[in-house]
Amino acid sequence: MKNKKHSELGIGVIGSGRIGTLRSRLAAKHPAVRYLAISDQDPKRAQALAEQTGADRYSGSNEDIINDPKVTAIFVSTPEQEHTKPIIAALRAGKPVLVEKPIGFSLREADLILETLRETKGELRVGYSRRYKECFLRAKEQMNHGRLGKVLGGTARVYNSRAQTFAILKRDPHATPVLDVLTYYVDLMCWFLEGNRPVEVVARGQTGIFKDAGYSAQDVTWAIVTFEDGAVVNLGIAYALPAKYPTLGQSDRVELLGTEGTMLIDDDHKEHLLYSEKGIPHPYVPGHSVEMAFLGSNTAGDWAVGDFWGPLGNETRAWLDHLVTGAPTIHTTPEQARINLETTLAIEKAARTGLSVRLPLQTED
Repeated sequence: MKNKKHSELGIGVIGSGRIGTLRSRLAAKHPAVRYLAISDQDPKRAQALAEQTGADRYSGSNEDIINDPKVTAIFVSTPEQEHTKPIIAALRAGKPVLVEKPIGFSLREADLILETLRETKGELRVGYSRRYKECFLRAKEQMNHGRLGKVLGGTARVYNSRAQTFAILKRDPHATPVLDVLTYYVDLMCWFLEGNRPVEVVARGQTGIFKDAGYSAQDVTWAIVTFEDGAVVNLGIAYALPAKYPTLGQSDRVELLGTEGTMLIDDDHKEHLLYSEKGIPHPYVPGHSVEMAFLGSNTAGDWAVGDFWGPLGNETRAWLDHLVTGAPTIHTTPEQARINLETTLAIEKAARTGLSVRLPLQTED
């Protein structure tokens, strides 16, 4: 679809949770946004966010906001299991959509979304905000210049505390660390190795902490993903570290190994430590605090001197700018988002069965 320009934007935000709140507050400050409407299945929550952001209207009906003639574009910020219906409704209403990652937890639903996208010739992108973190933007620029030569392999691992994981699982038991978080790093590696897709997965996992609490999520998962040109990438996640572990979101490290160069990206945030006997509130887990924090590790970014800075802020502003100018965007395509979903599903299957899993998966997988 040819990108359209909009001198003025009417933004509908579907979902008034943590990310919907950030999207709404950022949209309210964008100079091209002239109309803001918010929905949530809980009308009181939609009303509270509307009052906070100065939105023009709110509703307990997603369809009501999607079909509002003053709304020209949609953010879908619902829980992951509730993405499909509002995406399809917005595409059929002829409105561009930015939906939170992952595109869903089911290949069938992802395929239904892609089929609707083809039928409507609409516009859809998926919010993998790690692409908009400065260190990864710099890395992509070097990849675009081919400074590593042929990529032979790499690694990406991410750590977090069990306090945040339990908060995520409480919201949605299907949002396991692999499907909900490691997907970021599948997306990054596929972006860095653009045009080179995963074809095989081997994985192992350890269960205990989350299983004992009644969830199917693994405490630690490590995978080896082989790409179609033979590149081998190690992806690992440990989201069961002690509740007082200092990260406020994602502490990660990414490495790329090439025939003509190597790139090491240290994103653990240990270079900016804060210790406070007063406690430092956790940005994701209400009522939880730590005495020592890796500042800058909050996945979405941080509020500072009256504005929100970091990956989600960059991503949101870039999407709104794209809608205004029609310029190309690096937001993840729905086709790539499906590959990300397929790869994370394969990692979970390989860890569960102990077997190598070939890609592509069958839809029923």
